[in-house]
Amino acid sequence: MSDIQSAFAPDLARTPLDELHRSHGARMTPFAGYVMPLQYPSGIIKEHLHTRAEAGLFDASHMGQAILEGPLAARRLETLVPGDIEGLAPGRMRYTQLLDPDGHILDDLMVTRLADEGGRERLFLIVNAGAKAADFAHLAAKLPDLALTLLDKRALLALQGPKAAEVLVRRLRRAGQDLAAQDLAKMPFMSACEIDLGGVDLKISRSGYTGEDGFEISVPAAASVALAQDLLSEPEVLLIGLGARDSLRLEAGLCLCGHDIDGTTDPVEAGLAWSIPRRRREEGGFPGAEAILQAIAKGPSRRRAGFLIEGKAPAREGAQIAALDGQAIGRLTSGGFAPSLGRPIAMGYVDAAHAAIGAPVQLLAREKSIPAKVASMPFVPHRYYRGA
Repeated sequence: MSDIQSAFAPDLARTPLDELHRSHGARMTPFAGYVMPLQYPSGIIKEHLHTRAEAGLFDASHMGQAILEGPLAARRLETLVPGDIEGLAPGRMRYTQLLDPDGHILDDLMVTRLADEGGRERLFLIVNAGAKAADFAHLAAKLPDLALTLLDKRALLALQGPKAAEVLVRRLRRAGQDLAAQDLAKMPFMSACEIDLGGVDLKISRSGYTGEDGFEISVPAAASVALAQDLLSEPEVLLIGLGARDSLRLEAGLCLCGHDIDGTTDPVEAGLAWSIPRRRREEGGFPGAEAILQAIAKGPSRRRAGFLIEGKAPAREGAQIAALDGQAIGRLTSGGFAPSLGRPIAMGYVDAAHAAIGAPVQLLAREKSIPAKVASMPFVPHRYYRGA
Protein backbone atom coordinates (compact mmCIF):
# COMPACT_ATOMS: atom_id res chain seq x y z
CA MET A 1 0.00 0.00 0.00
CA SER A 2 1.40 3.38 -0.99
CA ASP A 3 1.19 6.45 1.22
CA ILE A 4 -1.54 7.82 -1.10
CA GLN A 5 -3.53 4.60 -0.78
CA SER A 6 -3.11 4.46 2.99
CA ALA A 7 -4.58 7.96 3.27
CA PHE A 8 -7.85 6.46 2.02
CA ALA A 9 -7.90 3.58 4.49
CA PRO A 10 -9.72 5.05 7.51
CA ASP A 11 -10.35 1.57 8.92
CA LEU A 12 -6.61 1.06 9.49
CA ALA A 13 -5.17 2.35 12.77
CA ARG A 14 -1.89 4.23 13.08
CA THR A 15 0.70 3.98 15.81
CA PRO A 16 1.95 7.06 17.68
CA LEU A 17 5.12 6.85 15.56
CA ASP A 18 3.31 7.05 12.21
CA GLU A 19 4.60 10.51 11.25
CA LEU A 20 8.13 9.60 12.36
CA HIS A 21 8.12 6.63 9.99
CA ARG A 22 6.95 8.78 7.08
CA SER A 23 9.54 11.48 7.83
CA HIS A 24 12.21 8.78 7.47
CA GLY A 25 10.88 7.73 4.06
CA ALA A 26 9.14 4.55 5.17
CA ARG A 27 7.17 2.50 2.69
CA MET A 28 3.94 1.86 4.57
CA THR A 29 1.79 -1.26 4.38
CA PRO A 30 -1.34 -2.66 6.04
CA PHE A 31 -0.61 -5.13 8.82
CA ALA A 32 -2.88 -6.54 11.54
CA GLY A 33 -5.32 -3.65 11.22
CA TYR A 34 -2.62 -0.97 11.23
CA VAL A 35 -0.61 1.01 8.72
CA MET A 36 2.97 -0.01 9.48
CA PRO A 37 6.44 0.60 7.97
CA LEU A 38 7.46 -2.24 5.67
CA GLN A 39 10.94 -0.85 4.97
CA TYR A 40 12.94 2.35 4.76
CA PRO A 41 15.02 3.69 1.84
CA SER A 42 18.10 1.68 2.91
CA GLY A 43 16.19 -1.55 2.13
CA ILE A 44 15.29 -4.75 3.95
CA ILE A 45 18.68 -6.46 3.57
CA LYS A 46 20.61 -3.53 5.03
CA GLU A 47 18.11 -3.18 7.87
CA HIS A 48 18.40 -6.90 8.61
CA LEU A 49 22.21 -7.01 8.59
CA HIS A 50 22.42 -3.79 10.61
CA THR A 51 20.30 -5.36 13.36
CA ARG A 52 22.57 -8.41 13.43
CA ALA A 53 25.67 -6.18 13.68
CA GLU A 54 24.56 -3.15 15.74
CA ALA A 55 21.07 -2.12 16.90
CA GLY A 56 17.71 -1.88 15.15
CA LEU A 57 14.73 0.12 16.44
CA PHE A 58 11.31 -1.41 15.76
CA ASP A 59 7.86 0.06 16.27
CA ALA A 60 5.79 -2.63 18.02
CA SER A 61 3.07 -0.26 19.20
CA HIS A 62 0.41 -2.26 17.36
CA MET A 63 0.83 -5.06 19.89
CA GLY A 64 -1.68 -5.35 22.73
CA GLN A 65 -0.59 -4.33 26.22
CA ALA A 66 -2.57 -4.87 29.42
CA ILE A 67 -2.30 -5.32 33.18
CA LEU A 68 -4.08 -8.29 34.75
CA GLU A 69 -4.34 -7.94 38.51
CA GLY A 70 -6.03 -9.28 41.58
CA PRO A 71 -5.63 -11.96 44.25
CA LEU A 72 -3.95 -15.09 42.86
CA ALA A 73 -3.79 -13.56 39.37
CA ALA A 74 -0.91 -15.86 38.35
CA ARG A 75 -2.73 -19.02 39.43
CA ARG A 76 -5.91 -17.88 37.72
CA LEU A 77 -4.10 -17.15 34.44
CA GLU A 78 -2.68 -20.68 34.52
CA THR A 79 -6.20 -21.99 33.86
CA LEU A 80 -5.87 -20.53 30.35
CA VAL A 81 -2.18 -21.13 29.51
CA PRO A 82 0.28 -24.04 29.95
CA GLY A 83 3.19 -21.91 31.18
CA ASP A 84 4.45 -21.58 34.76
CA ILE A 85 3.05 -18.18 35.74
CA GLU A 86 2.72 -18.82 39.47
CA GLY A 87 6.45 -19.50 39.70
CA LEU A 88 7.37 -16.09 38.28
CA ALA A 89 9.27 -13.81 40.63
CA PRO A 90 8.67 -10.05 40.32
CA GLY A 91 10.72 -8.74 37.42
CA ARG A 92 10.70 -12.03 35.51
CA MET A 93 8.77 -12.96 32.37
CA ARG A 94 7.49 -16.04 30.55
CA TYR A 95 6.56 -16.94 27.00
CA THR A 96 3.34 -18.97 26.84
CA GLN A 97 0.19 -19.54 24.77
CA LEU A 98 -3.54 -18.96 25.17
CA LEU A 99 -5.17 -22.30 24.31
CA ASP A 100 -8.64 -23.33 23.20
CA PRO A 101 -10.40 -26.35 24.82
CA ASP A 102 -8.66 -28.72 22.38
CA GLY A 103 -5.20 -27.38 23.23
CA HIS A 104 -4.84 -25.42 20.00
CA ILE A 105 -3.15 -22.02 20.04
CA LEU A 106 -5.36 -18.95 20.09
CA ASP A 107 -2.35 -16.66 20.47
CA ASP A 108 1.10 -16.59 22.04
CA LEU A 109 2.02 -13.94 24.56
CA MET A 110 4.59 -12.62 27.01
CA VAL A 111 3.68 -12.45 30.72
CA THR A 112 5.74 -10.36 33.13
CA ARG A 113 5.26 -10.41 36.91
CA LEU A 114 5.28 -6.86 38.27
CA ALA A 115 5.64 -5.97 41.96
CA ASP A 116 2.50 -6.69 43.98
CA GLU A 117 0.37 -3.76 45.09
CA GLY A 118 -1.75 -4.03 48.21
CA GLY A 119 -1.68 -7.80 48.14
CA ARG A 120 -2.83 -7.86 44.53
CA GLU A 121 -0.67 -9.71 42.04
CA ARG A 122 0.01 -7.76 38.86
CA LEU A 123 0.83 -9.31 35.49
CA PHE A 124 1.90 -7.27 32.48
CA LEU A 125 0.73 -8.94 29.25
CA ILE A 126 1.86 -8.36 25.67
CA VAL A 127 -0.19 -10.09 22.97
CA ASN A 128 -0.17 -10.05 19.17
CA ALA A 129 -1.80 -7.19 17.32
CA GLY A 130 -4.13 -9.21 15.12
CA ALA A 131 -5.54 -11.17 18.06
CA LYS A 132 -5.55 -8.56 20.82
CA ALA A 133 -9.29 -7.76 20.74
CA ALA A 134 -10.17 -11.46 20.87
CA ASP A 135 -7.49 -12.16 23.50
CA PHE A 136 -8.66 -9.44 25.86
CA ALA A 137 -12.31 -10.44 25.44
CA HIS A 138 -11.31 -14.05 26.18
CA LEU A 139 -9.40 -13.05 29.33
CA ALA A 140 -12.21 -10.84 30.59
CA ALA A 141 -14.80 -13.58 30.04
CA LYS A 142 -12.76 -16.39 31.58
CA LEU A 143 -11.30 -14.39 34.50
CA PRO A 144 -14.12 -12.04 35.53
CA ASP A 145 -12.85 -11.89 39.11
CA LEU A 146 -9.63 -10.16 37.98
CA ALA A 147 -9.15 -6.59 36.79
CA LEU A 148 -7.96 -6.31 33.18
CA THR A 149 -6.68 -2.83 32.31
CA LEU A 150 -5.89 -2.21 28.64
CA LEU A 151 -2.85 0.00 28.12
CA ASP A 152 -4.03 1.44 24.82
CA LYS A 153 -2.39 4.79 25.52
CA ARG A 154 1.09 3.31 25.51
CA ALA A 155 3.48 2.67 22.64
CA LEU A 156 5.98 -0.18 22.42
CA LEU A 157 9.51 0.12 21.02
CA ALA A 158 11.91 -2.77 20.51
CA LEU A 159 15.65 -2.16 20.40
CA GLN A 160 17.39 -5.28 19.11
CA GLY A 161 20.97 -6.20 18.30
CA PRO A 162 24.39 -6.71 19.92
CA LYS A 163 24.75 -2.96 20.63
CA ALA A 164 21.28 -2.56 22.16
CA ALA A 165 22.40 -2.76 25.79
CA GLU A 166 25.29 -0.37 25.17
CA VAL A 167 22.90 2.18 23.66
CA LEU A 168 20.32 1.98 26.47
CA VAL A 169 22.95 2.11 29.21
CA ARG A 170 24.48 5.20 27.60
CA ARG A 171 21.06 6.84 27.32
CA LEU A 172 20.24 6.23 31.00
CA ARG A 173 23.62 7.52 32.18
CA ARG A 174 23.20 10.64 30.11
CA ALA A 175 19.91 11.20 31.94
CA GLY A 176 21.63 10.86 35.31
CA GLN A 177 20.24 7.36 35.92
CA ASP A 178 23.53 5.67 36.77
CA LEU A 179 22.03 3.10 39.14
CA ALA A 180 19.30 2.18 36.66
CA ALA A 181 21.95 1.90 33.93
CA GLN A 182 24.00 -0.51 36.04
CA ASP A 183 20.95 -2.63 36.79
CA LEU A 184 19.84 -2.70 33.15
CA ALA A 185 23.29 -3.79 31.96
CA LYS A 186 23.06 -6.84 34.26
CA MET A 187 19.45 -7.77 33.43
CA PRO A 188 19.37 -11.33 32.05
CA PHE A 189 17.23 -12.63 29.22
CA MET A 190 13.50 -12.81 30.10
CA SER A 191 13.63 -10.23 32.87
CA ALA A 192 12.05 -6.80 33.24
CA CYS A 193 12.17 -3.58 35.22
CA GLU A 194 10.28 -0.32 35.63
CA ILE A 195 12.16 2.97 35.32
CA ASP A 196 11.09 6.58 35.81
CA LEU A 197 12.97 8.55 33.16
CA GLY A 198 12.38 12.25 33.71
CA GLY A 199 8.81 11.64 34.85
CA VAL A 200 8.11 9.10 32.06
CA ASP A 201 7.18 5.61 33.24
CA LEU A 202 9.04 2.99 31.22
CA LYS A 203 8.49 -0.75 31.43
CA ILE A 204 11.59 -2.41 29.98
CA SER A 205 11.99 -6.12 29.30
CA ARG A 206 14.96 -8.01 27.86
CA SER A 207 13.97 -10.59 25.28
CA GLY A 208 13.20 -10.05 21.60
CA TYR A 209 12.00 -11.87 18.52
CA THR A 210 15.09 -11.46 16.35
CA GLY A 211 17.34 -13.96 18.13
CA GLU A 212 19.59 -11.08 19.18
CA ASP A 213 20.02 -9.51 22.58
CA GLY A 214 17.46 -6.77 22.89
CA PHE A 215 14.86 -4.84 24.85
CA GLU A 216 11.20 -3.96 24.61
CA ILE A 217 10.28 -0.54 25.98
CA SER A 218 6.66 0.20 26.88
CA VAL A 219 6.29 3.99 27.00
CA PRO A 220 3.34 6.39 27.22
CA ALA A 221 2.26 7.22 23.67
CA ALA A 222 2.76 10.95 24.25
CA ALA A 223 6.44 10.38 25.05
CA SER A 224 7.15 7.72 22.42
CA VAL A 225 8.29 9.94 19.53
CA ALA A 226 10.78 11.83 21.73
CA LEU A 227 12.18 8.53 23.04
CA ALA A 228 12.46 7.08 19.54
CA GLN A 229 14.21 10.20 18.24
CA ASP A 230 16.58 10.11 21.18
CA LEU A 231 17.52 6.49 20.48
CA LEU A 232 17.88 7.22 16.76
CA SER A 233 20.42 9.93 17.59
CA GLU A 234 22.81 7.17 18.67
CA PRO A 235 25.15 6.14 15.83
CA GLU A 236 24.45 2.42 16.27
CA VAL A 237 20.66 2.69 15.85
CA LEU A 238 18.68 2.37 12.62
CA LEU A 239 14.90 2.21 12.09
CA ILE A 240 13.76 -1.27 11.00
CA GLY A 241 10.51 -2.20 9.25
CA LEU A 242 8.30 -5.26 9.07
CA GLY A 243 10.24 -6.79 6.19
CA ALA A 244 13.46 -7.18 8.15
CA ARG A 245 11.57 -8.04 11.29
CA ASP A 246 10.15 -11.06 9.48
CA SER A 247 13.45 -12.20 7.98
CA LEU A 248 15.17 -11.83 11.37
CA ARG A 249 12.60 -13.92 13.24
CA LEU A 250 12.62 -16.53 10.44
CA GLU A 251 16.41 -16.90 10.72
CA ALA A 252 15.92 -17.23 14.48
CA GLY A 253 13.45 -20.08 13.89
CA LEU A 254 10.67 -18.27 15.77
CA CYS A 255 6.95 -18.67 15.11
CA LEU A 256 4.74 -15.98 13.60
CA CYS A 257 1.24 -16.24 15.07
CA GLY A 258 -1.41 -16.69 12.41
CA HIS A 259 1.13 -18.38 10.15
CA ASP A 260 3.43 -20.85 11.95
CA ILE A 261 1.01 -21.25 14.85
CA ASP A 262 -2.76 -20.81 14.81
CA GLY A 263 -6.02 -22.43 15.84
CA THR A 264 -5.06 -25.68 14.09
CA THR A 265 -1.72 -26.20 15.87
CA ASP A 266 -0.80 -27.22 19.40
CA PRO A 267 2.39 -26.34 21.31
CA VAL A 268 3.92 -29.81 20.93
CA GLU A 269 3.81 -30.08 17.14
CA ALA A 270 4.90 -26.43 16.98
CA GLY A 271 8.10 -27.30 18.85
CA LEU A 272 7.04 -25.28 21.89
CA ALA A 273 6.83 -28.08 24.44
CA TRP A 274 9.83 -26.46 26.19
CA SER A 275 7.43 -23.72 27.33
CA ILE A 276 5.38 -26.27 29.33
CA PRO A 277 7.43 -27.00 32.49
CA ARG A 278 7.37 -30.12 34.60
CA ARG A 279 4.94 -28.79 37.21
CA ARG A 280 2.31 -27.91 34.62
CA ARG A 281 2.74 -31.30 32.94
CA GLU A 282 2.23 -33.06 36.26
CA GLU A 283 -0.66 -30.90 37.48
CA GLY A 284 -2.41 -30.20 34.18
CA GLY A 285 -5.30 -27.80 34.63
CA PHE A 286 -4.88 -25.91 31.36
CA PRO A 287 -7.08 -26.15 28.25
CA GLY A 288 -6.47 -29.27 26.19
CA ALA A 289 -4.07 -30.67 28.81
CA GLU A 290 -4.98 -34.30 28.15
CA ALA A 291 -4.34 -34.08 24.41
CA ILE A 292 -1.15 -32.05 24.85
CA LEU A 293 0.30 -34.36 27.49
CA GLN A 294 -0.49 -37.36 25.29
CA ALA A 295 1.34 -35.69 22.38
CA ILE A 296 4.35 -35.06 24.64
CA ALA A 297 4.37 -38.71 25.74
CA LYS A 298 3.82 -40.33 22.34
CA GLY A 299 5.14 -37.65 20.00
CA PRO A 300 3.05 -35.54 17.62
CA SER A 301 1.89 -36.81 14.23
CA ARG A 302 3.49 -33.80 12.54
CA ARG A 303 6.27 -31.41 13.46
CA ARG A 304 7.33 -27.88 12.67
CA ALA A 305 10.62 -28.10 10.79
CA GLY A 306 13.14 -25.81 9.14
CA PHE A 307 14.27 -26.13 5.53
CA LEU A 308 17.44 -25.08 3.74
CA ILE A 309 16.54 -24.44 0.12
CA GLU A 310 18.94 -25.13 -2.73
CA GLY A 311 19.48 -22.38 -5.29
CA LYS A 312 18.38 -18.76 -4.99
CA ALA A 313 14.62 -19.00 -5.52
CA PRO A 314 12.65 -18.76 -2.26
CA ALA A 315 9.57 -20.82 -1.48
CA ARG A 316 6.77 -19.01 0.33
CA GLU A 317 4.01 -19.78 2.78
CA GLY A 318 1.50 -22.28 1.41
CA ALA A 319 3.95 -24.20 -0.78
CA GLN A 320 3.45 -27.94 -0.59
CA ILE A 321 6.20 -30.09 0.90
CA ALA A 322 6.67 -33.45 -0.79
CA ALA A 323 8.94 -36.46 -0.35
CA LEU A 324 11.23 -37.35 -3.23
CA ASP A 325 8.66 -39.86 -4.48
CA GLY A 326 6.11 -37.05 -4.80
CA GLN A 327 4.09 -37.97 -1.69
CA ALA A 328 2.63 -34.85 -0.05
CA ILE A 329 3.96 -34.62 3.51
CA GLY A 330 3.19 -31.06 4.60
CA ARG A 331 3.07 -27.32 3.84
CA LEU A 332 5.28 -24.32 4.42
CA THR A 333 4.10 -21.70 6.88
CA SER A 334 6.95 -19.19 6.40
CA GLY A 335 9.66 -18.71 3.81
CA GLY A 336 11.99 -16.13 2.40
CA PHE A 337 15.57 -15.01 1.81
CA ALA A 338 17.95 -15.14 4.78
CA PRO A 339 20.37 -12.20 4.44
CA SER A 340 22.69 -13.58 7.14
CA LEU A 341 23.10 -16.83 5.22
CA GLY A 342 22.80 -15.51 1.67
CA ARG A 343 20.26 -18.17 0.76
CA PRO A 344 16.52 -18.90 1.00
CA ILE A 345 15.12 -20.72 4.02
CA ALA A 346 11.67 -21.78 5.18
CA MET A 347 9.73 -23.49 7.93
CA GLY A 348 6.57 -25.55 7.92
CA TYR A 349 4.86 -28.67 9.16
CA VAL A 350 5.71 -32.16 7.93
CA ASP A 351 4.61 -35.66 8.89
CA ALA A 352 6.74 -36.72 11.84
CA ALA A 353 8.20 -39.63 9.86
CA HIS A 354 9.75 -37.16 7.41
CA ALA A 355 11.09 -34.62 9.95
CA ALA A 356 14.61 -36.05 10.40
CA ILE A 357 17.37 -33.45 10.10
CA GLY A 358 19.01 -33.68 6.69
CA ALA A 359 16.10 -35.48 5.03
CA PRO A 360 15.75 -34.37 1.39
CA VAL A 361 12.39 -32.99 0.29
CA GLN A 362 10.96 -31.02 -2.59
CA LEU A 363 8.95 -27.82 -2.29
CA LEU A 364 6.27 -27.36 -4.89
CA ALA A 365 5.91 -23.66 -5.68
CA ARG A 366 5.01 -21.72 -8.82
CA GLU A 367 4.54 -25.04 -10.67
CA LYS A 368 8.17 -25.89 -9.99
CA SER A 369 9.87 -28.42 -7.75
CA ILE A 370 12.53 -26.80 -5.55
CA PRO A 371 14.97 -29.15 -3.77
CA ALA A 372 15.51 -28.61 -0.04
CA LYS A 373 16.63 -30.40 3.11
CA VAL A 374 15.14 -30.51 6.59
CA ALA A 375 17.34 -28.36 8.83
CA SER A 376 17.67 -27.73 12.55
CA MET A 377 16.55 -24.38 13.90
CA PRO A 378 17.48 -21.69 14.64
CA PHE A 379 19.16 -21.12 11.29
CA VAL A 380 21.25 -18.38 12.93
CA PRO A 381 22.35 -18.96 16.57
CA HIS A 382 20.51 -17.00 19.24
CA ARG A 383 22.58 -14.44 21.11
CA TYR A 384 20.39 -13.65 24.11
CA TYR A 385 22.13 -12.25 27.19
CA ARG A 386 22.08 -14.89 29.92
CA GLY A 387 24.21 -12.93 32.41
CA ALA A 388 27.91 -12.43 33.08
